[in-house]
Parts: sequence; structure tokens; C-alpha cells
Amino acid sequence: MSETTIRPLAASDRDAWEPLWQGYLTFYKASLTPDITATTFARLTGGAEPMGGFVAERDGKLIGIVHWVIHRSTWNIRDICYLQDLFTAPEARGTGAGRALIEAVNQMALAKGCFRVYWQTHESNLPAQTLYDKVAEKSGFIVYRQPLG
Repeated sequence: MSETTIRPLAASDRDAWEPLWQGYLTFYKASLTPDITATTFARLTGGAEPMGGFVAERDGKLIGIVHWVIHRSTWNIRDICYLQDLFTAPEARGTGAGRALIEAVNQMALAKGCFRVYWQTHESNLPAQTLYDKVAEKSGFIVYRQPLG
């Protein structure tokens, strides 16, 4: 097996990123309009927003993505990093790509002075939790959502 490379998501990755993005959305039984996807990618790669991403690449093909958002916190003077949208292609699962993407976010957040990285997953996503339980601790918090408009 070839080595997996982790690097920042770039504007030139759009065509290779989109199938992974759609795979992530499909996994969570979600769909977004093309304009939301376009805006999301522009925000991730434009450099003007406190967000970005990394890709896992093997043999010239993207096999995984992760996005991150840095924001303020009321619990610390330093910023906090939300790891969002971690996804690896089915053939890349169990190869260390997911762990490497998490580590890339951790290193970026540390370099940016964040005090913590956090993320969430669906309670039914047991394969991902197997990895997450090895690299982080559960917060014990339950997430509630209330859609607006």
C-alpha cells in the first residue's frame, strides 16, 4: 500500500473533493443545494474565513477530507477549534487516514493557539467511535438543535 499524504485543502481540489463531500452527506442522509456546496468550498479554500480543511491523498487520489472551524469561547481567552465533516472513502477506512486527518487538525489548531479541538458524531456511527475513543475523550454532553427559519 502506498503512503498517505495529508495536506491543506486547496481551491484546485474542487473536482476531487466533491465526491468525498457528497459521500459524507450521503452517509448522514443529508443533501445540500449546489449553491451551499459551492459557498462551503469557497469558504474552506478562500482564506478569508476562520475555517479550512485538509485532505488525505494516496497515489494522486483524494481518499479523505476533514474541515475545521475556529471560533471564540466563553470558557477560555484562546480560541477553540471545531473539527467538522471528517470522511474517508470506504476503501481507505482502517488505513490510518482518519487518524492522520484528526492529527493534522490538532497540529493546525495548536499552531493557531487554540486551547481545544472538539467534534461530534452520530450515536449510530460506531466504526468512527472506535477511532475517536482511541484519540480523544467523550465530553458527556448531548447536542440539541433548533432550526431557525
